[in-house]
Amino acid sequence: MESSDGQDDAGSVEAGGYQQELKRTLGSFQVFAISFAFISVAVGIFATFDEVLQTAGPVGIWLWIIAAVGQTLVALVVAQFAARIPLSGSSYQWASRLATPKIGWWFGWLTFCYLAIGVVAVDNALASQAFMPLAGIQPDEDVARLITLVVLLVQTVLAVASTRLVSLINTVAVGLELALVVVVAIALVIAVAVTGDGAVGNLTSRGVVENAPGYFSVGGGLMLAMIMGLATLVGFDSAANLAEEAKDPFRAVPRAIVGSVVAAGVLGMLFLITLTVAIDDIPRISANGSPVAAIMRDQLGPAMERALLVAITIAFFGAGIVVMVACSRLVFAMSRDGRFPAHRLMRRVNPRTRTPIPATVLVFALGIVLMVALPGTALLKLVTASTILPAITYGSTIVLYLTVRGRLSRRQGAFDLGRFELPVAVCALLWTLIALFVLVTPKEAFVSVVIVVSLLLLGGLFFLAMLQFDRRAMETEPGEADSFTG
Repeated sequence: MESSDGQDDAGSVEAGGYQQELKRTLGSFQVFAISFAFISVAVGIFATFDEVLQTAGPVGIWLWIIAAVGQTLVALVVAQFAARIPLSGSSYQWASRLATPKIGWWFGWLTFCYLAIGVVAVDNALASQAFMPLAGIQPDEDVARLITLVVLLVQTVLAVASTRLVSLINTVAVGLELALVVVVAIALVIAVAVTGDGAVGNLTSRGVVENAPGYFSVGGGLMLAMIMGLATLVGFDSAANLAEEAKDPFRAVPRAIVGSVVAAGVLGMLFLITLTVAIDDIPRISANGSPVAAIMRDQLGPAMERALLVAITIAFFGAGIVVMVACSRLVFAMSRDGRFPAHRLMRRVNPRTRTPIPATVLVFALGIVLMVALPGTALLKLVTASTILPAITYGSTIVLYLTVRGRLSRRQGAFDLGRFELPVAVCALLWTLIALFVLVTPKEAFVSVVIVVSLLLLGGLFFLAMLQFDRRAMETEPGEADSFTG
């Protein structure tokens, strides 16, 4: 029987020891759109281009290629798992079933921390960097927080209402973002050719940090530019968190994971090159808090700048709602195994909407707590810390894959690297070690590292409580023991 058959897809859920509670509504492009929206290349560049100009200068954009190749290697390994265990929870499920439930729990905790922080980070950036400038609202942290809470509430209502509705919104956002990157790139090339404002020489310029000391040193300016790619090209595994809502997940989810990284990598580099060439005054643009918008205004006029801000706002919204949905599915997946706080409530799926309402509301509640409780500097450090968490998770996932790959089942027609799997996995592991080194080495990363350690300690307390009061949940796995091994 073909895996595209609905009963066969549901069979993979039943083999895992569950019932098919979530509704399969996502086609191949919609699954791709989920991963691409999480990455959100235009949003990532919009939010970090100023950092690149101020730390490495325009030449720093070329480090995007290294990050894109490295993250593609990681995506290929993640896709190998997604093709074999298509269950909500992604790496949490893979580690629980192929290593032990205890190890799986830690994968789940790391991913939960990253996603829960990510929702707030994306929506707060939407408010402060896109919506407020678009609406002509002067920078104000309190106003940005209020707008963030409103956006979180709207996203929660939509996520609770229907996965299909979320997918439709997300597909529109992704289509708009793809068009934005391509159209803007072409428009900037034409504008530079016609006006002569801009220079190809920008691509090799160190800009305002031309004579900066320690530029090439460890933790120096050039290394810091790598963080743009590392902070943007993540979250591609979000499609795996919605595997139980995808049609033909054995093919659609792995292809979405790899395809989203490749597409984002190529389009991102195209966007960065055209933006950089279009800079007509490097010191002025480097000093601007929103250099992408400033370049658009200089080259294409205020109307195009506003169009950019509209598109970026929509892209931010699409990215935020995808992160929220992915986080709620992870909470649901851990709760139905009895491994999450208030799991009896968090595992509930509404019979009408077929969505996990309590898990989604929890993500919203955490967003409120972070917005209300954390001062501005602490929120910024927390967001920075969230870039370290996926690197740890991806590295751990690759180690897991290298450990268990010989036991994985092989499904005919599913995504498979074949004889290339071992060299790809080894190279991906080396890359994640490099990425972690880049993220934790700069002195600016110290507070972020402390936050990550604190989140791990918090997880450790709950882990010990689980072992004390509900040890059985941490020692048994639902479903057939050899369902996903061969």
